[in-house]
Amino acid sequence: MIIHEDELEKRLGLFQKALRDRGIKLTHQRLEIFREIASRIDHPDAEAVYRSVKTRLPTVSLDTVYRTLHLLMDLGLIGTLGDRFTSTRFDPNLKPHHHFLCVRCGLARDFESSELDNLDLPEAAEGFGKVIDNNVVVRGICNDCMRAAETVKPR
Repeated sequence: MIIHEDELEKRLGLFQKALRDRGIKLTHQRLEIFREIASRIDHPDAEAVYRSVKTRLPTVSLDTVYRTLHLLMDLGLIGTLGDRFTSTRFDPNLKPHHHFLCVRCGLARDFESSELDNLDLPEAAEGFGKVIDNNVVVRGICNDCMRAAETVKPR
């Protein structure tokens, strides 16, 4: 799945408006970092964003990428995937959706499910506080990893 050009332009417009509304300067580095993450479907971590942006902007620093990604989170323009014990992966898709994560290669893909969107949460979950969102993460083995495992013959 590739991000459609219309969706990318919509995301870029929201980004520019969010910066303008908050009085934050739109720098070339911020634009390139946002463009990189907004155009991807693989939920990259900061290091992957850095490596890709660095090919176009050799002077960009990893610190700038981290600070920009955290700014984008604060502005509500991206979300995160994962927990604090793993590398944070960033998600530009803010529409309700869920995730498939491959436990072998780390592939992350979005999927939609009205059944999961409307999941009745147990009272125990609501006992912790007000639930504002649900996001189901399904862990498994992707098709590529399964095919690769089938080609390996035991000795």
